[in-house]
Amino acid sequence: MPPVKGFSDNVFQTHADFKVAGLALLRPLKAYQSPGGARIKLPLTTGTHFDDIAAQLEGYARPLWAIGTLVHGNCLTPEETEELVEPYVRGLANGTDPDHEEYWGDVVVRDQRMVEMEIISFALLAAPDAFFHSQTAQVKGNIKRWLFACNGKDFPVTNWLWFRVMTNLALVKVCGVPYEEVKGSMEADLREMDNFDLGEGWSADGSWTEDGRQADYYSGSFAVQFSQLIYAKFAHDLDPRRCEKFKQKARDFALAFWRYFDDNGAAIPFGRSLSYRFAFAGFWSVVAFAEVDIPAPLNDWGVVKGLLLRHYRWWAQKHDIFNIDSTLTIGFAYPNMYMSEDYNSPQSPYWAMKSFLALALPSSHPFWTAEEKPLPTVAKTSLATVVKPSFHILCNTGNHHFLLSSGQFCPWPLKATEAKYGKFAYSSHFGFSVPTGPILMQLAPDSTLALSKDGGDTWRVPWKVLKYEFRSAKFMREGKEEEDVPALWSVWKPWRDADVEVETTLLAPSSRWPDWYVRMHRIVNKGTSEVNIQAVQGGFSIQGRGDGRGEVLPTRSSISELSTTRGTAFPEGTLETLNRALICSNAGASGICHLSSHGLLEEQVESRVLKPDANTNLMWQRTLIPTINIQLHGFAAGTELSFTTGVFALARRFGQEEKYEAAHIGTKWEDTPIVCRRSEVNGVGECIVVP
Repeated sequence: MPPVKGFSDNVFQTHADFKVAGLALLRPLKAYQSPGGARIKLPLTTGTHFDDIAAQLEGYARPLWAIGTLVHGNCLTPEETEELVEPYVRGLANGTDPDHEEYWGDVVVRDQRMVEMEIISFALLAAPDAFFHSQTAQVKGNIKRWLFACNGKDFPVTNWLWFRVMTNLALVKVCGVPYEEVKGSMEADLREMDNFDLGEGWSADGSWTEDGRQADYYSGSFAVQFSQLIYAKFAHDLDPRRCEKFKQKARDFALAFWRYFDDNGAAIPFGRSLSYRFAFAGFWSVVAFAEVDIPAPLNDWGVVKGLLLRHYRWWAQKHDIFNIDSTLTIGFAYPNMYMSEDYNSPQSPYWAMKSFLALALPSSHPFWTAEEKPLPTVAKTSLATVVKPSFHILCNTGNHHFLLSSGQFCPWPLKATEAKYGKFAYSSHFGFSVPTGPILMQLAPDSTLALSKDGGDTWRVPWKVLKYEFRSAKFMREGKEEEDVPALWSVWKPWRDADVEVETTLLAPSSRWPDWYVRMHRIVNKGTSEVNIQAVQGGFSIQGRGDGRGEVLPTRSSISELSTTRGTAFPEGTLETLNRALICSNAGASGICHLSSHGLLEEQVESRVLKPDANTNLMWQRTLIPTINIQLHGFAAGTELSFTTGVFALARRFGQEEKYEAAHIGTKWEDTPIVCRRSEVNGVGECIVVP
């Protein structure tokens, strides 16, 4: 798609740059705003599980994150106010008027209208004179009546509770509703959300139980942390103790959350609602808006500013996120319905406007005057950092930024839920893939283990793990322990009709083998009959076409042939050997290697480069996945097998291509990790020792 002037060419350095980007996203919506201003419907016909009027309300409401911010910060000229703000003020009057043809409709049980109420409430809190006090008495009454309807309704016990809290806050602070009238409801919702607490500032999206375990971007930038800080900004006079608690939770949360962002601005995609795109950085914007002082190593506005602005610069290079009319699409790095949710209307992506809240600060604020700083440099003895609340291990090797994951699962009938929460690894560069159908190439099994017991007709991948915990391995040299290697351990069962159990241990990269992480699998047949099992392990999916003309990557016969590719500044091609598969393209290198096994014969293991369906990956339309395939015929009752796999990746990242080109891919690829049990260490010079 063509770049969007004001966003795609934006250097994102100053307050003025940030405003230009916000206006560049808001102005294309004007063409699709209804005559009364209450609805926006983009020219696409995709549907949602809720009605289209609610979807058009999304189109009206979600830009208010930026509109309310611009008014609050007194950022707009009179002409810009008339152009951009007045239609929304008029739309609020008409959308809440039951006698107007653009009325949004009455609020019913678990209604999408409840979601959009929070954004309208933010606009009321941020710009009360424009959105409320300027209205007639009748309009004010309609606004109060429509918003108050969220009370007494059944709400999902998730981040949705924040929508009612913020709505009641706006009713009290702006609309004149007595605090005592809604205080009980607000207290009940806030106490319920206390149960989401996971420690270290983290909250789950709902209660973390065996019925569901989610700690994704809703826990931070999309909803919980974000709403907590808006509440802290506007409710301090009503609820000072809780507001201070929310600020402290933000301080604690920030100390791990910054690690989800690479030094080029990319964030690690994980979980649902990824069409919200640069809402990933909403936390850093609301931290500035609420003026929360973050402790070291983030105790510098320049560091926080860098986290926000680099993220926008990364997205500015993704021109395909836009339609030809400069409106946002459903998708991630390009339009993609396979990864969308059934609650994503064409207007949904404008949740991303949350990240513009820093515009509310004047250009003279220290956030904007501070010199932009890079990611913190912290002394560490490991390439990986354990984040206990989310059951993630954050890895930044210098050549690749990703996380290892275990334990989370989303219980709802969510599209591609196993892919969004159940994979072993998620990368800020390689992204991850979602399925398009049931067969293997449609399953796109990157960063996972896929099992079949019916010859490949159906496949199972990790979803709900039964047990999960952090563990630790050791890197040893000449019998001496030199480094702790964080690990994640989990157990899951692929089938209800076969008593097979899979135990998996994920080992983070070590300083000795920084470009590899290790998976150890143990499969046990606890049933009374034999099972035929086919296992496929996938590495990171990677852009799988030639840099010049998008041609098929050439097949290479050796690593030396791959490493001496002519005509490009980087290797291109695929390489399959007996137990290894490697893919190199303009995106970098992705490989997988069968390291060892017990209970398997050599002929049962085969490497393959898998070509999945187009548009399965979030980052690239056409990808390849390096895989290891295992055929196990007659897996007898009461027996077990185990195998260890190394996953290799080097990211050729935007703005850092020269760093990748200097890497010796062949040397790194040939130098595979050595993993031992404690009893096997004798005689091994260097190895990672597992319990």
